Amino acid sequence: MSSMMDQILSGLPIDQIAERLGTDPDTAEDAVRRALPALLSGLDLEVQTGKAESLASAALQDHDPDILTRDNPLAFVDAADGEKILGHLFGSDRTAVEQRLGAGGKAEAGLFSKLLPMLAPLVMSWLAGRLRNKAGAGGGGGATTADEGGGGLGDLLGGLLGGGGGFGGGIGDLLGGILGGEKEAGKQAMPDLGGLFDMFTGGDGDDRPDVGDLLGPR
Repeated sequence: MSSMMDQILSGLPIDQIAERLGTDPDTAEDAVRRALPALLSGLDLEVQTGKAESLASAALQDHDPDILTRDNPLAFVDAADGEKILGHLFGSDRTAVEQRLGAGGKAEAGLFSKLLPMLAPLVMSWLAGRLRNKAGAGGGGGATTADEGGGGLGDLLGGLLGGGGGFGGGIGDLLGGILGGEKEAGKQAMPDLGGLFDMFTGGDGDDRPDVGDLLGPR
């Protein structure tokens, strides 16, 4: 399976992103490659600080797992949703994250304040897709989308959050495996971001709202 970065980059119209950011395509692509590992680290910290169930619920209930297979997935992104996600993932560290991202690449920090809200919903949709696929594989051919089969989304969430679907370690271990592997790949791809990854390796995350608050009234 291709990496999260490859999956997202393959479907993104870099020229359109560059136009939105007011920069050239090479700078835009470099910025995307730097921003995606940072978003992964924020998700990984949610798992480390005991918010795996809230994260899984937010991903599956509010984000289309098939968005990355559509033409121009950027057209389906809600920037306001992206701002909310960043608030939950980075909290008061957001400015520091943007500064770290702008310190070593082609793009300055200010560009990331525009880019991160575009990318955050796509990363949540990617995560929803990975969870759906894991649930389908672990469940021996059970429902693989939120809309098909049996109880649909309710059964999918129930199986994942209840430790079902063949995942004895529960949702925390499942998410930890998904995000941990991608985070390591990000470290190898962007070794100069080591200091940024270190920002997301501990602490209790008390300055960040619970990601479950992303779930609005259904």
